Amino acid sequence: MDHHTADLLREPLEDCLAKGKNRLVVDCTRLEFCDSTGLNVLLGARLKAEAAGGGVHLAGMLPVVARVFEITGADAVFTVHDTLDEALAEESGG
Repeated sequence: MDHHTADLLREPLEDCLAKGKNRLVVDCTRLEFCDSTGLNVLLGARLKAEAAGGGVHLAGMLPVVARVFEITGADAVFTVHDTLDEALAEESGG
């Protein structure tokens, strides 16, 4: 996810938030690259979701992408799950 592809995530996240969804799960299992633009999309969504009483959960990050989050400290502000199933189970209270 970079400058050229970030809107592919930004638009659906903003749409969900505009519809009143405040707990978002992002499936990162196929995300192989994330630069500062992609990180900013996720951080912006997190701020809006938290302001509405929710949050953004990231699931299934590949090690190369997880490393970007570790280096920048972004892993400390997101709830990160090993798998999508784990993230969805937590969201449903299970």
